[in-house]
Amino acid sequence: MKSKERMSKKSQKQKSIQLKLFTSLCVVIVVTIIFLIIINNLVLETFYVYKKRDTVKSIYEQINEKYNSEESIQSINEFIKEQSSKNGLDIYIKNPNTEEVIMNNTSKKSSFDSVKMSVNINEKSKFGGTLYKSKNVIIKVVKDNVLNHNFIVLVANLDNGNELCIRTPVSAIKESLRISNQVLILVGCISVLISAVIASIVSKRFSNPILELNSIAKKMSNLDFSQKYVPSKSDDELDELGSSINMMSDKLEHTIMELRENNDDLERDIKEKSKIDEMRTQFISDVSHELKTPIALIQGYAEGLIENVNNDEESRKYYAEVILDEADKMDKLVKQLLELMKLEYGKREFNNTKFDIVSLTREVIRKCDVMIKEKNIDIAFENEEPINAWADDFYIEQVVTNYLTNAIKYSQEVNGKKSIVIDIIENANEYVRVSVYNTGKQFSEDEMKAIWGRFYKIDSSRNRENGGTGIGLSLVKAVMNNYQSKYGVKNRDDGVEFYFEIKKADEEQG
Repeated sequence: MKSKERMSKKSQKQKSIQLKLFTSLCVVIVVTIIFLIIINNLVLETFYVYKKRDTVKSIYEQINEKYNSEESIQSINEFIKEQSSKNGLDIYIKNPNTEEVIMNNTSKKSSFDSVKMSVNINEKSKFGGTLYKSKNVIIKVVKDNVLNHNFIVLVANLDNGNELCIRTPVSAIKESLRISNQVLILVGCISVLISAVIASIVSKRFSNPILELNSIAKKMSNLDFSQKYVPSKSDDELDELGSSINMMSDKLEHTIMELRENNDDLERDIKEKSKIDEMRTQFISDVSHELKTPIALIQGYAEGLIENVNNDEESRKYYAEVILDEADKMDKLVKQLLELMKLEYGKREFNNTKFDIVSLTREVIRKCDVMIKEKNIDIAFENEEPINAWADDFYIEQVVTNYLTNAIKYSQEVNGKKSIVIDIIENANEYVRVSVYNTGKQFSEDEMKAIWGRFYKIDSSRNRENGGTGIGLSLVKAVMNNYQSKYGVKNRDDGVEFYFEIKKADEEQG
């Protein structure tokens, strides 16, 4: 729907531009036609009259020149006939001595005297009457009342003493004006139709790049710099504008990317500081909570030593051993807390190597052999073939150790014996799965979630001798989360199973 709306808006904009171009072209054409008609009516008739004036004056000069050059009468007659026919003139030549009209080329047979007399009438016409006047020549616009037409009449004295009259009608200009105006109106209508076609072509040439630039600008306003303007071959101002917008888009994109990177760095720094503050607060809280008991014990036994509560050597030695033991537990607890904090807040870098997890597990079992025998536990670990894993063997050993020591601590007799089963399986998804099962009490749903938290102890008595620090499973959780690997606990028949997965090593890794 949104796509259709965008297409509809684009089409409306394009039509709007085309309509504006069409209207502009039509207005220009109509105004031009009206202007030409006005010019025709105001100027053409006057221009025509003065053009005819110059024509009759030029013919007078040529006839006078021919008489002066003593050309033959036949040659002069041919010239007069040619000019009379060519320019639509009536030409009269009269000898004043004999009163003989030498030449009269008019079909109306108007007398020389009547034509001459019309010039002598002091008549004012729309052209001001007299068009030209000199010593021997006068040119006027007069009206012939008999023919009811306006004429341009030239009366002049030739150098040989003859009198010359030239007359040409001006009424034809009215018809020419009417025809000219009709032609202009017809041309205007045709031009308006042609302008529609031109507007369509021109609008596409101009509107499409404008709409494209508008689209690019809108995307830029939304910080989307993917669209670029593709210049045409015309290399005009629109192409220059498009290139400038492309350049601006690139610079804005580069600047915004830098700002985002700086902002990301700043956010990381803030998060880093927040993590450090949170880690510090959590560490202080945990240490304060867990060190209350050992500090109280150390303080109590130390005061007993100072006050000589027991004078015998054996009692003092026992007091000193308790103080050392509690100090050792405090040191171990603080170190485990620091390690846990580093793991949970991503401050620990792993030294991943290729190692045999089967051998590593056997070594952990060997280290715990004393505890296993003390608890009288049967342990089963049947893996013989080496299985190579890719991880930090130090932390994986800690995970296996935590699982095994917890299994030893909380194993209970089932059918007359305590059992622990360790199994390592290669999964098809390129992971190695390590599981540690022990007989004993199963977990409730709440306990299965709670055991991964700090300082959680399964035994309700929280016995200090066997309960541990309660950080072991939290360390397992932190290590596995750093590797983004699966881990967990499941209730099995007559016991529980803890498990984790770690990635197998490739053949190329070493």
